[in-house]
Amino acid sequence: MHGLIATRRASKAGSLFAAATLCLSLASAGSAKAGDSPYAFSLPSVAGGQVELSPASAPQFTVVVFVGVECPIAKLYAPRLQALADEFRERGIRVIGVGSNRQDSDEELRDFAQTHDLTFEICKDEGNVVADRYGAERITAVMLLDRALKIVYRGRIDDEFQPGLVRAAPRTDDLRQALLQALAGEAISVPRTEAVGCLIGREPSPPVSETPLSGEITYAGDVAAILQKHCVECHRPGEIGPFSLTDYEEIVGWGPTLVETVDAGRMPPWHAEPGHVRLANERVMTDAEKEILRKWVNAGMPLGDPTKLPPASEEIEDAVDETSAPDLIVKMSDRPFQVPASETVEYQYYVVDPGLEQDAWIAGAEVVPGDRSVVHHCIVFVRPPDGAEAEGIGWLSAYVPGQRSLPYPKGYARRIPARSKLVFQMHYTPTGTPAEDVTSIHLNFIDEADVTHELFTVAAIRSDFEIPPNAADHSIVASRGSLPKNGALLAAAPHMHLRGKSFALIAESGDERRTLLSVPRYDFNWQHVYAFEEPIPLADIDRLTADLRFDNSAGNPTNPDPSAFVYWGDQTDEEMAIGFCEIAVPRSATRTGDVASVAPPEAREDVRSDSAAYAAEYFRRFDADQDGRIVPDELPHSVANFGFGKLDADGNGELTAEEIADVHRKRSAR
Repeated sequence: MHGLIATRRASKAGSLFAAATLCLSLASAGSAKAGDSPYAFSLPSVAGGQVELSPASAPQFTVVVFVGVECPIAKLYAPRLQALADEFRERGIRVIGVGSNRQDSDEELRDFAQTHDLTFEICKDEGNVVADRYGAERITAVMLLDRALKIVYRGRIDDEFQPGLVRAAPRTDDLRQALLQALAGEAISVPRTEAVGCLIGREPSPPVSETPLSGEITYAGDVAAILQKHCVECHRPGEIGPFSLTDYEEIVGWGPTLVETVDAGRMPPWHAEPGHVRLANERVMTDAEKEILRKWVNAGMPLGDPTKLPPASEEIEDAVDETSAPDLIVKMSDRPFQVPASETVEYQYYVVDPGLEQDAWIAGAEVVPGDRSVVHHCIVFVRPPDGAEAEGIGWLSAYVPGQRSLPYPKGYARRIPARSKLVFQMHYTPTGTPAEDVTSIHLNFIDEADVTHELFTVAAIRSDFEIPPNAADHSIVASRGSLPKNGALLAAAPHMHLRGKSFALIAESGDERRTLLSVPRYDFNWQHVYAFEEPIPLADIDRLTADLRFDNSAGNPTNPDPSAFVYWGDQTDEEMAIGFCEIAVPRSATRTGDVASVAPPEAREDVRSDSAAYAAEYFRRFDADQDGRIVPDELPHSVANFGFGKLDADGNGELTAEEIADVHRKRSAR
């Protein structure tokens, strides 16, 4: 994108042609004879010809579904709609897709059908006439009509997908159940549900004014700058946003959806609460900006004077920076990972040798997805060779949709020990269409002599937890002591999975506790790194403590199984409890003697727990045959696969009470 945010008015039909088209659509949609159902219509098919629905030609039952090209919920449901059409075709069920979005052209609807292999009929509802007649508000709203064109079910397809929420599987298969009951001659047990999806992009009401009133809020004069500041970074061609907000004609169709998502707090994506340490990368739309959006939509979304459009932001223009001309590009693999259309994708791990034969100092690292539409997040870790000295947990860089990596301050760098490997942790999110991805990391080097501060990441981490079934607010506390007294905390990032509820990072100094970061609405879909506006000195901080809370109840809509005990594990139906902390230490100072002193566990009030009792309880739960030892087969899958080696100190393949007690003591001393 270059220059001004584009308008596409020249490529659209003129206002007279649009008015004529609307009149024709009204006449066509209302062409059923007197006495016919108000739900009869005749609309142009995107494949050519007409799609007609009337009592005279209707089959036993017809499904009418409102479709949209760029709505992410519509993309996810497209394969499911086709599967339903295939399943019930032989039983006389007809499926018709109606495209009522003003921003979706015939060609775009046709491409949507081809991309998702849709074979059922799709037609264009110019002027949203049929949508109005059916009372359809959202894309993916479905109506099941009988032969007389009476609506016997209206609402959603099922409850798996919602804005910002994807369940592992639907809990209620609403449309399919209605179809089965209707075909069996039974009354529909649940005849109405709430449809989910983007709001249908209707023709503005009042209509867009070519000559807005003096002082009126307009796109060019007011709204474009707000969208550019908060939205366009993601909502532009080639980025993660499901639709583009760089084109006025498109934006008008999305106006009501913009207001809805902003008012609901889903956009811009940001989950830290104010009132603690100020954050450098805060993404918050002000109340005044929200009100401008509301007033603009309510006024019919006028364009205004195009000469008043703001210039394109350098931040949006992919301006050249330190990481745009990398010294080294490391790909996760030579072969792309194949992302399916709709299946759950487990975490993928790739171990790559970057070929660094000497220690390397990294002044900038940027993770670059191959296909941003399917990369939920990526974290790249450094795996040093055996025996190499390394600080922290090896965090190198990460990619999160909608969040650019902040540049390192001048002279700050991370060290990659010679002959280290890079580990790519990849999490993919299907979008309804098969895709493939090769993510890479771009690295910029700096001479060691120019490094003033070493960056590394430590973690407050707790892996030996058990979240009980149906627990709505289960707290897991993880702490990190042994902090470099001459260092500073630059950023923090919580990491939990689908049951994650809230997070707080607390600095402890003696008896004092200060909350540095609070994330009251943790959202697994947005793996934010929260950067502090000013580095926080560690000189007076004894410990960093993370309070991670989990919702394992049925009230958590993303919960895979409220009845399950939950343990540590890599996959999304398991859990993690981590508070990542990025630290900088000046290289001119030695760290010897600069590390915060930590009293022995037995001398500290906060860790005077009975480790022997802890071990006894552990054996009561997991020593199934009560033989005084625990083998991997007796442990939960996640503990056996990912945590057993940390517990089995002597490596003999079994755990003793002494080993469990020792782990408890060491963990308490962190």
